[in-house]
Amino acid sequence: MISIIVATGINSEIGAANRLLWRLPTDMKRFKDLTTGHTVIMGRKTFESLPNGALPNRTNVVITNNADYKAFNCEIYDNLDDALKAHAHEDEVFIIGGASIYRQTLEKAEKIYLTKVCETFEKADTFFPEISYNEWIKTDETTIPKDVKNIHHCVFQTFIKKK
Repeated sequence: MISIIVATGINSEIGAANRLLWRLPTDMKRFKDLTTGHTVIMGRKTFESLPNGALPNRTNVVITNNADYKAFNCEIYDNLDDALKAHAHEDEVFIIGGASIYRQTLEKAEKIYLTKVCETFEKADTFFPEISYNEWIKTDETTIPKDVKNIHHCVFQTFIKKK
């Protein structure tokens, strides 16, 4: 199964200057809990935005057009389709960004784990592609209130693609 995992603002914002727009420990825990033990596929810029390199306890796959690109503890592919084929035998593979990789995957994905951060972010320069919600069924929704550690109210949602 190909799953997308993403956090967006109200207007589908996902980043600015190759950085996340927020720090939400509850969302980071959800991300870690869902992706640990699985393959995570990302674009080069997303990989380079990770503060400590490859994510531990996951197979890290980086998509880049640079044939000479090297990244410690990562598999490198020059296109998304080859990466997906190489990991097609797995129960669930996670697409973790960025915008270009999300655009290429949205049609192929079977599940979306969405964190909707309930604010707008004017500095955003990177956006998640529009989801055609009539193609998806919401299977879960959990509201996470703003608190001392999580400075934004957010909602965790899970969608599966209609057959």
